Amino acid sequence: MKAERTIRSDRSTGTREAILSAAEWLFAERGMYAVSNRQISEAAGQGNNAAACYHFGTRTELLRAIESKHREPIEELRAQMVSDIGDSTELRDWVGTLVRPLTEHLTVLGTPSWYARFAAQAMADPTYRKVVTKDALTSPLLVQTIDGINRCLPDLPKRVRAERIVMMRNLLMHTCAEHEGALAEYGPRARSSWPVAGEGLIDAIVGLWRAPVHVIAAGEPAEAEQPKNQGAQ
Repeated sequence: MKAERTIRSDRSTGTREAILSAAEWLFAERGMYAVSNRQISEAAGQGNNAAACYHFGTRTELLRAIESKHREPIEELRAQMVSDIGDSTELRDWVGTLVRPLTEHLTVLGTPSWYARFAAQAMADPTYRKVVTKDALTSPLLVQTIDGINRCLPDLPKRVRAERIVMMRNLLMHTCAEHEGALAEYGPRARSSWPVAGEGLIDAIVGLWRAPVHVIAAGEPAEAEQPKNQGAQ
């Protein structure tokens, strides 16, 4: 009896993993709304078209399960990197703890992989972006990384800082998605390796944060840019 339960449990685990892999691939290639549960079940080799619903319930829970599958190894990498840099006051060190765990995880996944494109598709959808962002911020290590970046930033207006956080997120996710897609389509000779791409991303994000702020963007009144004699007209 115990052996039968073990077999059923193993079979169920194998089915869940097959569904997760199929869903990740389909979402990455087609988007979140262009894929039906039936297509996911068929791609996972399940005769039951409702298998995805049976094992994961809602589409949101399926998305969370895919994210969770990747978040654990990424956070393990981040833990070591955060430990290595200690109390660093260098912006590049903290940006590195944001970028490298993802690019190193993508290295381990090999080619082709679909996670970066899946994540970009999820982040492009307003509903799923809220879910993914909220879940990600439950990670103390990610919060520590963001706090570390904030401590190293130049003095920026609050609005500019908020806008550049969004730019940083988009630069990270969509650059990785595009790089992953090119590697999958054209092979490693078409693109740099993930470690090299990661260092380039770190350079770009550091440059983004250190870029000068135009006075209008900084919140100065528009008339500050007007000719001095305009008030006499």
